[in-house]
Amino acid sequence: MKLEISLFKFDKNSDYLPFYTKHFLKITNEITLLDILNTINNENPFGYENDENFNLVVNSIYLKASTKIEDLVKNFGKDLTIEPISVRRACNDLIINENDFNDKLNILDDFISQEDKRNYQDLKQYYYASNTLNHKSEYIGDSVLLLAADLIQANKENEEAILNILKEQEIGASYHTSLEKRIFNFDSSIEEKIISIQKKLGLLNKEEERNFRIKNTLIIDFGNLQDETEIKHDFKDFNIAYYPANKSEQTNSLLEKLDAKILKLDSLKLDLARNTFNKNQEITYCVATTILLDAFDNNADFLLVDNDDDFYLFDYNRKALEKCSGREVILPVIHVNELQKLANGEHKLANETLVKHQINPEII
Repeated sequence: MKLEISLFKFDKNSDYLPFYTKHFLKITNEITLLDILNTINNENPFGYENDENFNLVVNSIYLKASTKIEDLVKNFGKDLTIEPISVRRACNDLIINENDFNDKLNILDDFISQEDKRNYQDLKQYYYASNTLNHKSEYIGDSVLLLAADLIQANKENEEAILNILKEQEIGASYHTSLEKRIFNFDSSIEEKIISIQKKLGLLNKEEERNFRIKNTLIIDFGNLQDETEIKHDFKDFNIAYYPANKSEQTNSLLEKLDAKILKLDSLKLDLARNTFNKNQEITYCVATTILLDAFDNNADFLLVDNDDDFYLFDYNRKALEKCSGREVILPVIHVNELQKLANGEHKLANETLVKHQINPEII
């Protein structure tokens, strides 16, 4: 088996910008990602840690150097891009400056032991895997939230004091975005632990209380997605960016029947932090802006969503999204029920809702 490796390179003392070196590797005795790094290092030395617990990013997914090559190929194919867990903080190829991670722990100084500090180091992956850091570098970090949950569980007497400290943080727990789609073989109990802290802090809004129509009270009736559909228009000249949430199986089934190009973008996997939107709209708007602009920059004709909340979030809050990015956000948003009507040739029925969009797709 042959692998094509793109390896991140950057020396803070000599390089102005990072670059990638190509390595074509025939797998012989290598079993893990660490073995790959060691093999490349024998030929062309570079900065990394020869440790199975070394944190890395492969094809935009956070994982350990102990990950087996078999699993890498199964999930990512044979073309692999290897990067440090923080490109922004890279100092010697795959080795980064971790001062930000270590400094964030200071807020819990009054409650932690040396053992807690060692345990915190084991949570490093969860800190750097957070998409929130791409928008708010001051974010206290998921690692702090996880350690706080452990400290509370170990000593209930400290719960109120620890929660008060977390409440005082300007960029705190309300800025958390899900790690689920960002870490390889993610343990869902990690997310549950963070959500438990958010709940104790009173940050979670009930699903029925969520309102993404901040400055627009118009409710659009998109109808229901039909189980059976007859395709009369195949969208063969369209590029579609689909942000999946609720009905992904049904929506993917519809998309498979169309002849459109479905864009595969990492941004379409980002979490919108909907469950804290009523308490903190900023992080949701930042992520939504990233999703829309990435789709636009990759020549999408429209962003497809599969539920009403996401439609309102992306289409009704354009002024807020433009404020986040400093760019005009003009990519149309289409509900999957509208797409189905258009594909079925029910143009008049589809147009009844399309004309109510903030940006009319003008497809008909």
